[in-house]
Amino acid sequence: MRKPIIAGNWKMYKTLSEAKDFVEQLKDKQVDSSKVDAVICAPAIFLDQLVQATNDSFVAVGAQTMHEEKEGAFTGEVSGHQLQDLGVSYVVIGHSERRQYFNETDESVQQKVKAAFENNLTPIICVGETLEQREQNETVNIVSAQVMAALEGLSEENVEASVIAYEPIWAIGTGKTATADDANEVCQAIRETILDGFGEEVANSVRIQYGGSVKPENIEELLSKEHIDGALVGGASLQVDSFVKLLEAGQNA
Repeated sequence: MRKPIIAGNWKMYKTLSEAKDFVEQLKDKQVDSSKVDAVICAPAIFLDQLVQATNDSFVAVGAQTMHEEKEGAFTGEVSGHQLQDLGVSYVVIGHSERRQYFNETDESVQQKVKAAFENNLTPIICVGETLEQREQNETVNIVSAQVMAALEGLSEENVEASVIAYEPIWAIGTGKTATADDANEVCQAIRETILDGFGEEVANSVRIQYGGSVKPENIEELLSKEHIDGALVGGASLQVDSFVKLLEAGQNA
């Protein structure tokens, strides 16, 4: 039985005071960490204080990206080594916005995934197709290729510990959502890709999230599907009440 994982991606939102207020409110909620993993992926400048604020709580803290090198002359970047030192647990890698606006590629995603594991960080690996690719019936080919590129060279143990987030690019921040059946079909294809590359035990253990306009109104249907093990959530993670509703759905899945 795979434990659902609900991860909020705050993107470039909130001030530090707003972020700290959010987690203080969230910590007071009744969430069973044995049934659902709760992750907040916050802007890098908040990570240190949020890690301290969430110590001994059910809330884990994640970064939204990282550089693949341990250190160096990379102005403005943050390394996995630095994130580990702060006590960060997760890191989002290869989000479509990073691929689109910051020139991340399948190759750089693979390097970052490898570096994440070298620094004891759990990668949330984002994959997904454009609307044009979907209309050309290329979804499975595109997504499967992204998955295998990201996991290349990893041990079975690391693949098993990875989180894959299927985010159709056309559904991110648009209000459009893949139907639960469509999302499940692609998540199944992701699992089958991992099965082909790493075997049945690994494929059955990997957690696969859906992301793309997830909200309290559609989370239960999404989580009812066999191959969807959680959600990577944008807008609905910015308010405590809506994020808690997502976590409650995860508990009951």
